[in-house]
Amino acid sequence: MTVAPPAGRPGNYVDWLGLELLESSGDRVIAAVDLRPDHHQPYGIVHGGVHSSIVETVASLGAAEWYGERGQVVGVNNATDFLRAVRTGRLTATGTPVHRGRMQQLWLVEIRDADEKLVARGQVRLQNVPGDRFTG
Repeated sequence: MTVAPPAGRPGNYVDWLGLELLESSGDRVIAAVDLRPDHHQPYGIVHGGVHSSIVETVASLGAAEWYGERGQVVGVNNATDFLRAVRTGRLTATGTPVHRGRMQQLWLVEIRDADEKLVARGQVRLQNVPGDRFTG
């Protein structure tokens, strides 16, 4: 299934990415994307922002699922390393928690190509915002 946009917001960046959610829980998120030419930077390889966006999205989904009804989570840092250039094919991203605390979470996301080669990896630190404190 493709990640659905929030109610009242037709189409969004995650829709444009084409991210397909394969598994999602507060303990692990797996998503995939089929690469397209509009994911490329001028040299014909996937733009680093695409990798960073996948990392941020996968970590945020898992963190939000774990935090649940207590409130929302917001990313406060994304550090993504680009390890191997790719042009075409399907990428799979797997996110797992490194730390889940009262105020923050840290998630690690690895992106691999169809041959299971590590393409990019990133960590996202997220702030847990209690429901009564979230202002958008």
